[in-house]
This record gives sequence, structure tokens and C-alpha cells, in this order.
Amino acid sequence: MIEVQNLTKQYGAKTAVNNLSFTVNDGEILGFLGPNGAGKSTTMNMLTGYISSTSGKALINGIDILDDPIGAKKNIGYLPEIPPLYLDMTVKDYLNFIYDLKKCKLPRKAHLEDVCGLVMIKDVYNRIIRNLSKGYKQRVGLAQALIGNPPILILDEPTVGLDPKQIIEIRTLIKKLGKKHTVILSSHILSEIQAVCDRVIIINHGQIAADDTTENLTKNISTDHKLIARIDGSREEVLKTLKNIPGVVSVVADMEREKGIYDYEIETREDVDIRRELFKRIVARNWVILGLKTSEMTLEDIFLKITMGDNVVINTKKKDAEAKAAEADEKAEQYDEKAKATDAKAEEYDKLAEAAETHEKEDEE
Repeated sequence: MIEVQNLTKQYGAKTAVNNLSFTVNDGEILGFLGPNGAGKSTTMNMLTGYISSTSGKALINGIDILDDPIGAKKNIGYLPEIPPLYLDMTVKDYLNFIYDLKKCKLPRKAHLEDVCGLVMIKDVYNRIIRNLSKGYKQRVGLAQALIGNPPILILDEPTVGLDPKQIIEIRTLIKKLGKKHTVILSSHILSEIQAVCDRVIIINHGQIAADDTTENLTKNISTDHKLIARIDGSREEVLKTLKNIPGVVSVVADMEREKGIYDYEIETREDVDIRRELFKRIVARNWVILGLKTSEMTLEDIFLKITMGDNVVINTKKKDAEAKAAEADEKAEQYDEKAKATDAKAEEYDKLAEAAETHEKEDEE
């Protein structure tokens, strides 16, 4: 587990990272995103102990990276954006060097064979790193991060320089690693983050701008509510019919997708579902719906809206409701505890009263 508590980094008057707090749970794959200059690389460097923080804490499996850097780093496998390779070494010599450097206790030969098999570099094991392609160099860098089987992996641009087939293979590997490791993955290929990660953190200007699953971000970011319908019918008549459906804000006929057939972008009011009424009106006019889908935001859309100054508002109604419910539960629990205490006192009082009554009877006798 990784716990970041009020992490801040200042360079003179410049605040690169401003009071970040988040947690990455065991077995979670976190996508860490941010535009250039947002503080993303600075944060990752602080998490790995490469640079120190100005204030705040970064706990690696409960170990403060500043208080016990060696103990914390034993839990981390790190692949920086530029892999830390010694180009004049063979892959075999380099990985054996890293094995010794990390003081790995696992069986050397079997462990290195497993790592090389995972990242698919067995066929270049005896070659000099300098002579490898960029893609193979990247995979050797990933191999060094996996040596020692660390519980936490921090991967900065792990698929840079790989061809499409290799990218799919590395994505599959990262998903597999996520079952046994905590993974922080940084990438500028946003489709890659969307395909691999359980959760996404987007930072901007040194602060967390969003922290949730891609699905929840899509739902919670205030945006248009649109349907895309491909309808076989007279363009002008279709436009007129769609605009008259209650709840429709606007309709735009997109380019001609098939001969005489258009896609219609239909914007509706929030919380209005027009699909059933849309179907009825199309059928009544003997037109045909050839396709219907929601216009969902991709992670790229989300990223751009958050970081390009579009005054994005995160919908917090759900979170506010959850917070209020939690507060109500806490108050109810406190009330129950007070009630129990009152009952205990009443029981004690009854016992005292009973004892007093017994004493009175004894005195009378």
C-alpha cells in the first residue's frame, strides 16, 4: 500500500506539488496523469525517494520514505521514463548486477529466467544493451524493476518505443502484475491508462484535479447528455421529428455516413431518457434506426476538460450524500452508545433500589 499525506515540494518560491493526499491499495493499478509541468514526475520522484519532499509524508507499506529510505525502497520496483541502463553491458550482466545491487534473496537463475520470460527478452539475453532497439531497451528497464519481486511497481511510460503488438503484451503483463502488486502507471497514451487501470488520478498545477474510476469521472464531470442515432429517413423530416420530442435540447445532422443516411447528434436535458419515445416516432413514420449509442467521454476528453481550463465542475452530489449518510450513521452510533450508557445506569440504579428495599425489610424484621 502507498499512502501520501499532504505531500508538498517547493523550489524556492515555486510550488511544484501542493499538499497532495491519496492512497493506493494493495493489488490496485493506478493511472497517474498530468500535463507537462503539473508535478507528476516530481510526485513520482518523491514516492521513490529520488528527491525529498518539502513537507508531508510518503509511506511505502507503512515505511516513511524519508525516515527509512532503504527499507522503503526494498518494496519498490521503479521504471523511470528513461530506463537506467548501462549500455556497454550485456542484458545478462546488467540483470545480474541489478540482482546483486538489490541484494535479492530469490534463486538467481530461476528468478532471472522468470523475469526475462515475463518481459520477453530471452532472445536478447546475451546481447549488448547498446545494440538493442528502443523497444527492447524499454523491456530490459522493466525487467530490472521486477527483480526481487517487489510488492509495489512504479512505471513511468513503460510502453515508450514499443510496437503495437508489444504494447498489447505489456498491457496484459501489467494487468497480470496488478493481481499481486500495487502498481502506479504513468503514460501519455490515455487509451492505455483507460484499458489497464482500476482508478485514475489527474493532477494539474501541483494539485489533484480528479481521483476516481474513468466510468465515474465520465458520469460526474458536468457535460452534455447526447445520443448518436443513425436513421434511414428524409434528413429534413428526421430533424423536425427529433426536435419535437420532449426533453430534446438540440439536434445536429452529422455527415452522411451511408448513402442518404445520416448520424444525428441529439442533446437532451439531464435525467431525460428519450429512447422509447424516439423509437415510437421513428417506427410511426416507417423509418429505420440503424444505430443508437450514447456519446460517452473518453479519458482523453476528461483529461482535456480538466487540464485545459474549461471550468469543469465535478458533480459531488453523490459524494455529499454519502458523507451525510456516514455522518448520520456516526450520530446514530453515538446515540446508541449514550442509550446503552443510560440503560446501564438505570440498571445500576434498580439494583441499588432493590438492595435498599432489602435492607429496609431486614431492619423491619
